Amino acid sequence: MAPATGQSAARPGRSPRPAHWLGLAAVLIVLDQLTKLYFDSAFTYGQRLNVLPVFDLTLVYNRGAAFSFLASEAGWQRWFFTALGIVAAIVIVWLLRRNQDQPRFSLALTLILGGALGNVIDRVAYGHVIDFLLFYWNDWYYPAFNLADICITCGAVLLVLDELLRARSARSR
Repeated sequence: MAPATGQSAARPGRSPRPAHWLGLAAVLIVLDQLTKLYFDSAFTYGQRLNVLPVFDLTLVYNRGAAFSFLASEAGWQRWFFTALGIVAAIVIVWLLRRNQDQPRFSLALTLILGGALGNVIDRVAYGHVIDFLLFYWNDWYYPAFNLADICITCGAVLLVLDELLRARSARSR
């Protein structure tokens, strides 16, 4: 039965509304923050726990961006990356509202939104991002990262995939 407001009821197969995507982003932010709080309280800075021959759990702080870019600067980068994350979040919410009929694109944006805001929270609250996942091989180390970084990376990969699939679909028409 349709709601009294005259709007039709949600149908199966219908694309989720922006509120659904924002709810998923909120869940990702909560999971990211819970994992960071756990590692920040359970580990001492620099402590490592070997899990696999190529993977450790650790606790490190990143004052910069991806791969510790600008981490050695005097502190301005904290506010720069905070502002950048907030601007990105505003643009993403705008894009979610405009592209409700594209679930793959919306999921990609949601992953990036959750990750970006998860790291913004760290920068505002602590002045650095908490990282705890460390992969390595012999003497080579991939920079430590966290759940927010995983969300951002998966979202970026999904954005590329979405664009490739849309381009392929357009060519076949």
